Amino acid sequence: MCGKGTMQSPIDLTDKRVLIDHHLGSLHSHYLPSNATIKNRGHDIMLKFEGGNAGLGITINGTEYQLQQIHWHSPSEHTINGKRFFLEEHMVHQSKDGRNAVVAFFYKLGRPDHCLLSVTAIS
Repeated sequence: MCGKGTMQSPIDLTDKRVLIDHHLGSLHSHYLPSNATIKNRGHDIMLKFEGGNAGLGITINGTEYQLQQIHWHSPSEHTINGKRFFLEEHMVHQSKDGRNAVVAFFYKLGRPDHCLLSVTAIS
């Protein structure tokens, strides 16, 4: 199926492809300061959360997804109407039954971002 898909990464999110589903449930986030290891994987930079990340994550339609890792692509992996962004963040979550939920953000150059500023290296 993946080999024949038409929406494989990278994806250009265009106005004509985007549909708004008003019946989707709310996304609730619950994050706390947590220990993680930062790693340069060559194609991106990743924050891998150390064990005991219970309670960190999101809830969608009553299903809890625990935050597993955050990684950044520069420039962005995906585009909106052909526009590439300076940075793209993917917050990768997983439910107890193994389903994934990824929350993504695009960054433009400008004011400092509190999430990025909170990532510090301590040895």
